[in-house]
Amino acid sequence: MKSYRKELWFNTKNRVEFINITDEVQKAIDESGIKEGLCLVNAMHITASVFINDDERGLHEDYKRWLEELAPHEPLSLYKHNLTGEDNGDAHLKRQIMGREVVVAVTDGKLDFGPWEQIFYGEFDGQRRKRVLIKIIGE
Repeated sequence: MKSYRKELWFNTKNRVEFINITDEVQKAIDESGIKEGLCLVNAMHITASVFINDDERGLHEDYKRWLEELAPHEPLSLYKHNLTGEDNGDAHLKRQIMGREVVVAVTDGKLDFGPWEQIFYGEFDGQRRKRVLIKIIGE
C-alpha cells in the first residue's frame, strides 16, 4: 500500500468564503499514482471546514445566511470564547456544523463521486494563511 501527502494553502480575501478544491484534490491523486484507495481531505484549522456538496452559487449563499443565523458573528459578547481576546467564537461553531473533513473513494485514479458532488474549503475566520491536508492511501 502507498500513501501520499500534500498541503493546500489559502489566504482568503473575505472572512467567510467557500472555495471549490476538487481539481486540486484530483491533481494530488494524479501525482500520487494511486488508482484504488481512499482520499482524506481535512482543514487543519479550527475555524475552517472541508465539505462536499453542489457547486451552486445560490446554495453557497444559503449556507452563509443559514450559518450566520445559527451563529452570528456579532455581537462579539455573545461568545465566551471571545473573552480570551479573540473575535471568532462564531467561526468555531460554524466549522463544527460544516465539518472538519471528508473521505472520498478513489476508483481507477479518480474521485468516485455521486452526481454534482464537489469538495469545498469553507473559511469562517479568513484573511490569514491556513492549510488543508490531502492524504491518499491505496495502491
